Amino acid sequence: MAGGSLAPAGVSKERAQQYQGKVTSYVVISCIVAATGGSIFGYDIGISGGVTSMDGFLEKFFPTVFDKEKKAHENNYCKYNNQGLSAFTSSLYLAGLVASLVASPITRKYGRRGSILCGGMSFIIGATLNASAANLAMLILGRIMLGFGIGFGNQLSEGFNYDCVLEGNILPQISSSLNLAYDYFLKAVPLYLSEMAPFRLRGALNMMFQLATTLGIFSANMINYGTSKLEPWGWRLSLGLAAAPALLMTLGGIFVPETPNSLVERGKTEEGRKILEKIRGTDKVEAELQDIIDASELANSIEHPFRNILEKRNRPQLVMAIFMPTFQILTGINSILFYAPVLFQSMGFGANASLYSSALTGAVLCSSTIVSIVTVDRWGRRALLIGGGIQMIICQVIVAIILGVKFSTDNELSKSFSALVVVVICLFVAGFGWSWGPLGWTVPSEIFPLETRSAGQSITVAVNLFFTFVIGQSFLSLLCAFKFGIFLFFAAWITVMTIFVYVFLPETKGVPIEEMIFVWRKHWFWKKIVPGYPNADESNVKQSDSME
Repeated sequence: MAGGSLAPAGVSKERAQQYQGKVTSYVVISCIVAATGGSIFGYDIGISGGVTSMDGFLEKFFPTVFDKEKKAHENNYCKYNNQGLSAFTSSLYLAGLVASLVASPITRKYGRRGSILCGGMSFIIGATLNASAANLAMLILGRIMLGFGIGFGNQLSEGFNYDCVLEGNILPQISSSLNLAYDYFLKAVPLYLSEMAPFRLRGALNMMFQLATTLGIFSANMINYGTSKLEPWGWRLSLGLAAAPALLMTLGGIFVPETPNSLVERGKTEEGRKILEKIRGTDKVEAELQDIIDASELANSIEHPFRNILEKRNRPQLVMAIFMPTFQILTGINSILFYAPVLFQSMGFGANASLYSSALTGAVLCSSTIVSIVTVDRWGRRALLIGGGIQMIICQVIVAIILGVKFSTDNELSKSFSALVVVVICLFVAGFGWSWGPLGWTVPSEIFPLETRSAGQSITVAVNLFFTFVIGQSFLSLLCAFKFGIFLFFAAWITVMTIFVYVFLPETKGVPIEEMIFVWRKHWFWKKIVPGYPNADESNVKQSDSME
């Protein structure tokens, strides 16, 4: 492998303290465009659950489920158990998995904007097919096109994270403007945000990805609540409205800049310098540009990033790229987000009450994400992940106990216990919203050196989409089989992932992406696997002292 005297991470010493920059309108506009694209992901997550509980939709595409829903003595846990209904939800994520693998080399060769445009067009086509669906095949095809859009759209995360976050100790000066921006940023897809952001605020602006998702989910829930009153065609409006943000993302993709990292990676160093100066608001970008150039030189000397990511020196990043998105899905959050109205109806809620409750959980998820944005660069990643994990475990166990004791297959919960279940599920969603929700994307997006970044992000997205597909397809069957035990199933997984973070994840707050290699070398476990590098100057490593 070529690479000369460069360290595996692509840099030979730490220059983070020399970085300069401020918040610029250039950065804000780029992040807003990215956020618009991200909101579509959340919209698609939130819209399916409400649509699958609408009578007009079920009667047209799933008449057997519609008949079981109307039977008073049908098993509450099993009335929605239908593989075709599950496929409506899960097919999107299987298609996204395939598209994400194809999108990686396209992103690397043609840049981040190409992925925006491909994703936007796929979303528009998918939304149009779904809104006009005349049969199940047309409906599923539309979901598959939306999946392709997600696969390409998530590749955008490869760029947005590094340049949208600004450098220096300027958070107090910009908090008011950022708080306003947070209301509109929906899901600044992780990697574009990583590369558009100065490192000191990288964690907070990286959270735009999750905030965008949660706002999209909440918007979908509120739209479902309104369109449910437009029977029997309201579901068409719910599905078709996904085209609106997709159109904005596609148009915006024409005007947003490439990231400096992407330009340098493709040999356009001077263009990269100009963009870096614009987004930082200063011409003193030599230190940061040199880090990008060093990393890019190594990256361009590597012909097989997927092969290199399997090398021992990249083992910590590979483990995190696999386990962080896996654990994020195994919290059980998607089961609630996908099937919240169905789940609440299974517990005996009426149709309107179930849609209202799902909208409430969407609002809680959105607001709790803001907590993470405010605290992630103060408290760090580990504290939020562990605290959120403990909160989610407690909530899952409480819901399981209530349903196990007070709910049966053919009786409804009393109003008081129904209210208690909604409150506890909201607390669970809040715990996810300020921990594993955003950080399940943030941590993988910020730990890879440039030489394996495209491969690493592809693996993260692919793993996330694979397990999203698995849970989406299997949840209704698991609910029927496990009944209230489904909540204990997810509680067990959250216990495992909380222990994993405590033992194996080092703290990464305040560490520039290109200098992340030093974090692994100081961790009690990973330093046994990641080799030291003779030319790496670690004498100035100060930020990693508390990362074990």
